[in-house]
Amino acid sequence: MEKKKIEFELSIYDAEDELSKEERDLLYKATEARANAYAPYSNFQVGVALLLENGEIVIGNNQENASYPSGLCAERVAIFQAGARFPNQKIISMAITATSKNYVVDTPAGPCGNCRQSIAEYEQKQKTPITILMRGEKGKIYKCNSIAELLPLAFNNSFLGDS
Repeated sequence: MEKKKIEFELSIYDAEDELSKEERDLLYKATEARANAYAPYSNFQVGVALLLENGEIVIGNNQENASYPSGLCAERVAIFQAGARFPNQKIISMAITATSKNYVVDTPAGPCGNCRQSIAEYEQKQKTPITILMRGEKGKIYKCNSIAELLPLAFNNSFLGDS
């Protein structure tokens, strides 16, 4: 038997002023997108902003539905929109921010498993990492350099044979 430890490095910032202007702007756009989330059931609003290599910023927010599985997370709304509108543009970075009408979200909210898998697909497709910033409505900001760090051993097209 062999044991292997999988680790990754996470940068933690205490305040926005520690980030680059580009990163602050992306967080701001994610916060704006979050305000328009449709979350009448969970009251948990998430906003995402993606920076593409051509300088475009694509936003997304969670969209809930009374038939719970029919909703869609903010990360997938944004990444699928980027894929549809700008299919040949690489995603450089993304900012995720969350708030709740029921409590103060003061810790960063990371992407769910489905979103991690979707982000991993785009990272694999473009063959370059996507930097991810995560923040609650206030508090520390987490930054990781690639979705591969948040989803090690991800399922990908190599498991599908000749794909």
